[in-house]
Amino acid sequence: MTEQGPPGPGEVIAWLKDRGPVETVLQSALGALPSERDVVIARMGDVLQATAQGLEPAAAAVWAGVPEPVLQSWIDRDPPFAAALAAARSLAAAHGLSQGVQLTPAMLRTVLVAMSGGATRLEALKLTGFGDTRFRALVKASSTLEALLQAARRVRPPARTRGDHPRVPYRVRRPGAKQPVPRGFRLVKRDAHEEQPE
Repeated sequence: MTEQGPPGPGEVIAWLKDRGPVETVLQSALGALPSERDVVIARMGDVLQATAQGLEPAAAAVWAGVPEPVLQSWIDRDPPFAAALAAARSLAAAHGLSQGVQLTPAMLRTVLVAMSGGATRLEALKLTGFGDTRFRALVKASSTLEALLQAARRVRPPARTRGDHPRVPYRVRRPGAKQPVPRGFRLVKRDAHEEQPE
């Protein structure tokens, strides 16, 4: 049995970005598409995990892959989630974890996810509350950190300029099974609502 070394920077970034397809494969192993509720609960769990590691709501939303307004709506409309979020904040405070004080793996993960999603380094650092000068010193001291940042830059979508529209070439498709779309929306099974129309 041969030992494998640690994953390379590109593999780490791919793992951070491709969580959705992995979850779909795991759910399909159970014999069904994930329900809307399953997806929401998984994202709520991600937000709680990020918050317990000292991240503020905006950074936790990036960690979980959830738009910040959606996170805010969960807080406003779901009292058990709001209580769990407050408990996660208390846990982080009790262990001295707060955003911007020290570089933690949670902050680094958020910086990498934000950058691979299109944010600049300064935007990602602002999101996590980490100072640029201090971060530059860390990058200079760690070739691994520099390699991770380079990998995140390589996979981010190209910047759009004003009036730049994506050009999608027309291709005649043959009838039959279609190739899965590599990016975009995931299929989920909608939960049945108990309310009857009046």
